[in-house]
Amino acid sequence: MDEDAPAGKNEEEEFNTGPLSVLMMSVKNNTQVLINCRNNKKLLGRVRAFDRHCNMVLENVREMWTEVPKTGKGKKKALPVNKDRFISKMFLRGDSVIIVLRNPK
Repeated sequence: MDEDAPAGKNEEEEFNTGPLSVLMMSVKNNTQVLINCRNNKKLLGRVRAFDRHCNMVLENVREMWTEVPKTGKGKKKALPVNKDRFISKMFLRGDSVIIVLRNPK
């Protein structure tokens, strides 16, 4: 069992210095991150918790996307419409994450 202790410590060190440090800083400082997802939606919110797979518990999330309204026959192409919704708490599965940006201004 002794070999598990350094591995746990190593993972924690990796979270603090590696690519996942973006998520760790959001958890520690309660800052917002902008996440692009594979469903072509963006999530702006605060990371409550995460793991090595980028699974995340997010709070105060604004989900943003665009939709092209359906047009009747013979009408010209409609312009895309920006849509959004608020989600107070959510679990995001890591395999749907494309990119994570910190403190988007």
